[in-house]
Amino acid sequence: MSTTLAGIIFIGSLVLALAVAYRPLGDYMYRVYSGTKHACAERAIYRLIGARPDAEQTWPVYARSVLAFSVIGILFLYGLQRLQNHLLLSLGFPPVKADQAWNTAVSFVTNTNWQSYSGESTMGHMVQMAGLAVQNFVSAAVGMAVAIALVRGFARKRTDRLGNFWVDLVRGSVRILLPIAFAGALVLIAGGLVQNFGDAHDHVVNTLAGGHQAITGGPVASQEAIKELGTNGGGFYNANSAHPFENAAPWTNWLEIFLILLIPFALCRTFGRMVGGDRQGYAIVSVVATLAVISVVLVQVFQLMHHGTVPTAVGGATEGVETRFGVSDSGTFAAATTLTSTGAVDSFHDSYTSLGGMMTMFDMMLGEVAPGGTGSGLYGMLILAVITVFVAGLMVGRTPEYLGKKIGSREIKLASMYFLITPILVLAGTGVAMATRSGRAGMLNHGAHGLSEVLYAFTSASNNNGSAFAGLTAGTVFYDTALGLCMALGRFLPMIFVLALAGSLARQGRAPESDGTLPTHRPQFVGLVAGVTVVLVALTFLPALALGPLAEGIHS
Repeated sequence: MSTTLAGIIFIGSLVLALAVAYRPLGDYMYRVYSGTKHACAERAIYRLIGARPDAEQTWPVYARSVLAFSVIGILFLYGLQRLQNHLLLSLGFPPVKADQAWNTAVSFVTNTNWQSYSGESTMGHMVQMAGLAVQNFVSAAVGMAVAIALVRGFARKRTDRLGNFWVDLVRGSVRILLPIAFAGALVLIAGGLVQNFGDAHDHVVNTLAGGHQAITGGPVASQEAIKELGTNGGGFYNANSAHPFENAAPWTNWLEIFLILLIPFALCRTFGRMVGGDRQGYAIVSVVATLAVISVVLVQVFQLMHHGTVPTAVGGATEGVETRFGVSDSGTFAAATTLTSTGAVDSFHDSYTSLGGMMTMFDMMLGEVAPGGTGSGLYGMLILAVITVFVAGLMVGRTPEYLGKKIGSREIKLASMYFLITPILVLAGTGVAMATRSGRAGMLNHGAHGLSEVLYAFTSASNNNGSAFAGLTAGTVFYDTALGLCMALGRFLPMIFVLALAGSLARQGRAPESDGTLPTHRPQFVGLVAGVTVVLVALTFLPALALGPLAEGIHS
């Protein structure tokens, strides 16, 4: 079977599986977030944290709850790392240094999971389980909660209430993420992933050079499942999903990509059910799918058909690619992990062709909306839909509307601030890094590729992705601090703007449709949203891309 045919089958089976899961999972999540009954275990959690589950919140209260929970999470995870040597199952590892502990705490709480360390030689099992794995669940649930709050803003009228953050957080964690991750972990264990409390002495392997290497064991499969499902991405091992203990075979590679895409796609169905129009959900998922397919195809083209003597001889650019998966499957993983806010990798993005690496960067620059992270992808796409109807309204000279809600000056200002915050962080951070000695000191490469490595790092951090062009030495005080700030601002400022927009929409009534209303469930709207998304990104980031990967591609 040819590489191209195998890649088509791999991608086609993913599309089919996602299509099959779209409706039942989307409907299930709709029932989870729309239900009024609380399970006994959930009530116990509410009593423990002092929350009143039946009291709904205004957008400022909802936002303060998000921020308070996240700040406590950062402080707890930071303390856990700094006290690691006093904990059980520490494996004898010393405390994580202060700047790295700060970076890691912010990274996992913001669903970024950027890692400037090697997990198997830095974090003990207790920090991995009680700190990192827990944040894999709750940070994903926070993103889903904010997305649901925005959808309620569209669905409700003449109210200032958006639901209860604590209820949305607990239900997302307990009813959605936990059961799917549990099932996924069992399947991954059956596929050969490690799940134990072993240390480096339990796994000694013979290398190809005839030597011996000790590999730390641990509770890997359970963390791997939620790592992908929650679009987190932080690996138990430094090699991430290219490590056989994290990704044992081609079919587990397929499963991990499926888990990455599962919830973000299905949330489009949940959105349609909540706003009372299934066609609205189909329109949004059509935009998402269109952008995703284009990205996957382009990555495949750039990696399989790149010019050059060696790539031509072997049928693809194989440098940095795990040979068990091959170029095509690795390219699909790369597109999926950067189109979402996952950041897990099964190949070395820094070794991709210049244009292939550019596509992974461009995927993140889209705002990770195709389909994006768990929750964050949906609210990002809905913001772009708001901007689209505003642009369309300007074209015909009438007040734009989306789902019966008028998009006035307040709404478009909030949407604009949401869109602008990430480019500001990416471009300003890259500029500061290139202008300072501390920033340039971490670059192993110079010229266009060196710029690409720095640009990729700030794009990944600001968009809460977490993958890297690993040629950059990011474990320095400068990058730990700067990227940590980008992660925090890139996560929480957009959330505040989203919740403020949700509050503004919920207070409105519902405007009746007229002959001048833009239909938002037809192919015309799908094309408009996709076009606006690509054009906005191109106008914002094209100069930086022209100096980095595009210049490198032309030169090569």
